[in-house]
Amino acid sequence: MRGMQVWAVEGIPEITEGDDLATIIGDRLESDRFESAQPQDGDILVVTSKIVSKAEGRSVEAKDREQAITDETVRLVASREHPGGVTRIVENRLGLVMAAAGVDSSNTADGTVLLLPVDPDKSAKTIAEKLRKRFGVRIGVIVSDTLGRPWRLGQTDAAIGAAGIRVFEDLRGSTDAGGRPTEATITAVADELAAAADLVKGKAAGLPVAVVRGMGRLVGDIDLPGARSLVRSADQDMFRLGSDEAYAAGVRDGGLSP
Repeated sequence: MRGMQVWAVEGIPEITEGDDLATIIGDRLESDRFESAQPQDGDILVVTSKIVSKAEGRSVEAKDREQAITDETVRLVASREHPGGVTRIVENRLGLVMAAAGVDSSNTADGTVLLLPVDPDKSAKTIAEKLRKRFGVRIGVIVSDTLGRPWRLGQTDAAIGAAGIRVFEDLRGSTDAGGRPTEATITAVADELAAAADLVKGKAAGLPVAVVRGMGRLVGDIDLPGARSLVRSADQDMFRLGSDEAYAAGVRDGGLSP
């Protein structure tokens, strides 16, 4: 029987700049009173980006959150005014398209905001390397963050950093249950694992780390391509602008031929 277990790691303390996340997480894993919860070969840890940012000192003074968003923005995708202000969907320095460039003002000190890690793949690799050395087993690590989705309401967690796991499962060339060949199926398994882990971590439960067990087939070399490889390149992006922005660009350009 194929199956998967996902559980939150309890007891992670409030993280501050300079904390060694791998040591803190490893200590909590090691102290778990259930032998079955001890790290096993093929386990995958999903770590909320917020604690990575806190450990790496990504908290910055910003009385004006909008300016912090502007500073992290590479390209404006769409902007909409609403009664509470303005929502901006932008591409940030990591190539991620998301609301507010990933700038977070929740659970931070007054007058500060939290930026995303500078290099989430590198952050994931550092944690994975230390935990692999400590426990002597292959452990994969995902750094997750919350994203909205075009065409669908609600948010879900996705992988913005990864190390030691295959972030894609390429099914092209295989056959489906009916024997038909699959020609275009590439599953973003790192995103699926991040979303599954968020179900047990929650948004306000103080549980920023989860363990996924049963997906060891995805765990491999520490230098496998990270989550940056999940970002669609500009030349392949069919929806590079919001509808209003695309219309405005067409007007500015004098109209386009059919």
